[in-house]
Amino acid sequence: MFAEAIDDILKDQCTPAVVRAIQAGESPAALWDAIASAGFLELLSAEADGGAGLSPAELFPVLRCFGHYTVPVPVAQTIVARALVGSQLVLPSGIVTLAQTFHRDASGVISCGLTPYGMLADYVLTRDGDGLLLLPCAAAKRVGTGVQNCLTATLTWPNDSGSTRSLQGGAMLPAFAAALYAALLSGAMSRVFEMTLQYCNDRVQFGKSLDKFQAVQHQLSVMAEHTAAASIAAEAAFQGAENAPSLLTAAMAKSRTSEAAVLVASVAHALHGAIGVTEEYDLQLLTRSLHEWRTAHGSEAYWNTVIGQQVLAREMSLSDFVRSV
Repeated sequence: MFAEAIDDILKDQCTPAVVRAIQAGESPAALWDAIASAGFLELLSAEADGGAGLSPAELFPVLRCFGHYTVPVPVAQTIVARALVGSQLVLPSGIVTLAQTFHRDASGVISCGLTPYGMLADYVLTRDGDGLLLLPCAAAKRVGTGVQNCLTATLTWPNDSGSTRSLQGGAMLPAFAAALYAALLSGAMSRVFEMTLQYCNDRVQFGKSLDKFQAVQHQLSVMAEHTAAASIAAEAAFQGAENAPSLLTAAMAKSRTSEAAVLVASVAHALHGAIGVTEEYDLQLLTRSLHEWRTAHGSEAYWNTVIGQQVLAREMSLSDFVRSV
């Protein structure tokens, strides 16, 4: 129900033209207000607090939809941020993103490196030990990556003045962020596959459509395999009985989707040929997001290390480990 409702909104409010405009520096207010006014920021909040009280499993299709449309604002991150802080503090209205790194030096200067959506967020929620720290971006110095249309930025604060803190929730942030991006990746990959399949059906070369060539069929089948595996892994991270994904399932989801993102993007561009990299064609909106989200909150290399540590800690064979999870 919620996935269908957000899909209806995004069809009208998050068109490729809107995505391009926001990435180019235009205000995201209209898109943000359309989503926020419909109540989607409170999907994980308890019903007693005015939210929908969704379980993680019920949230997954909504997050996947955000990936499908490459939503250029951190709606998914704000939803998770509100769930992480719960009733510990009241989040102000505005765009909240999740920091993937946090550092405080001896003089008190705080930095959050390569923060997704850092160029347009109003607040950054970051882990500070076992707790969470909400930092206002208005007080920060923002430095972009230098990559055209990239909204990632490193933010630096002279101190934590103006910040608010909750004493709990910090340990949950890495796993929830990893699972969140796995869901976004799976949604974007499904859209990339749909576009590529349609293009191969429509494009005629040497008297027949591209999908009639065996080499193309092979590449499409490999692409479909990785897209499906990524979707299954991402959905599995949201299936537990708890209110948040576990670290292990989130690690496996992010590892699998990040690994698949590289292959899916490369095959899509190979099959589209030169048209796939043109600014006017929508494929590049999706594949750029795949590469950005692949590294957000840890690439497959990082999360494979986490999984390996879990295997060693359980002191069992790899086959027994796979069966246990």
